[in-house]
Amino acid sequence: MKKLYLHGIGHFHPENEITNRFLEDLDIGTTDDWIMERVGIRSRHTVLPLDYIRKTKNRDIRGAYEAALFTNAQTGAAAARLGLERAGLKPEDIGMVIAGCSAPDNLISAEAASTAAELGIECLCFDVNSACTTFSVQMDFINRMMPETLPPFILVVNPEIVTCSVDYSDRRNAVLFGDGSTAAVVSASVAANRYFSGCYSQSKPSDWQKVNIPRTGFFNQDGNAVQGFAIRKTTDSLRKIIESCDVSSNVLKFIGHQANYSVLRTVCERAGIDERNHWHNVVDFGNTGTAGTPSVLSQHWDELRPGDRVAISQVGSGLTWSHMLLTIE
Repeated sequence: MKKLYLHGIGHFHPENEITNRFLEDLDIGTTDDWIMERVGIRSRHTVLPLDYIRKTKNRDIRGAYEAALFTNAQTGAAAARLGLERAGLKPEDIGMVIAGCSAPDNLISAEAASTAAELGIECLCFDVNSACTTFSVQMDFINRMMPETLPPFILVVNPEIVTCSVDYSDRRNAVLFGDGSTAAVVSASVAANRYFSGCYSQSKPSDWQKVNIPRTGFFNQDGNAVQGFAIRKTTDSLRKIIESCDVSSNVLKFIGHQANYSVLRTVCERAGIDERNHWHNVVDFGNTGTAGTPSVLSQHWDELRPGDRVAISQVGSGLTWSHMLLTIE
């Protein structure tokens, strides 16, 4: 069994909080009850000033990026500092940086390059993007490479500033998203007591238009189709992990794509996951793209114990789905 060792992981969420009450006060036809019933999200965090959202509802994409308090590189670097600290490493120990997100700040250069510059890292940098499945796809990509071709330590960064691409006059999408970033330190050759295995990714490109952000537009999706897809693929992924690792669903920890709490609960019911083992943060941080899943793992980092196994599953634009298993020895 091929192993990809996880040495550390970190997360970052900006301070500004978009509560359901704030969204009610925007007078866009939404209420706390409506939001909780549809997606189960109480709050989300944003790099945008709340006054900016209140006054403009973010109708100008260019204005949003000018108003933002942080860049992707800054939030990615903040998460990376925590990940490096947990790994007991310094920036100069990193030999490769791979980044990816749903809404890059720049068409070029790579987000990996701008994040590495923020950290003072000089090494090979490039992006691997797959929207909300990016984190798992990155792990799968690295895992497919020959260990001898890779540097000892790789920094994998997922800076997700999604709220700049949200139209806050559209109640369907205004309630969904928050901003957050993560960074993981992994190695294909230096062993650790925490490792990923069973990495898997797949896509259905004929449905690529179901979820997208046009270059000069706002986020949009076919909500009903995407929700059904998410439930089916996440449930299938969980069942495959349970079968392959020969572990009871009663003890397996589960982290899914943090987009909709109701969807995650349905998956847990279908796959037999105990709610105590369902790790999530979507209720308090909303959908933070691909950073959602690894941020949950980062928040539970100190709770991981030898013998734990964590099933990780992501779904997203593409349409793409992916999964892997984290084992703690």
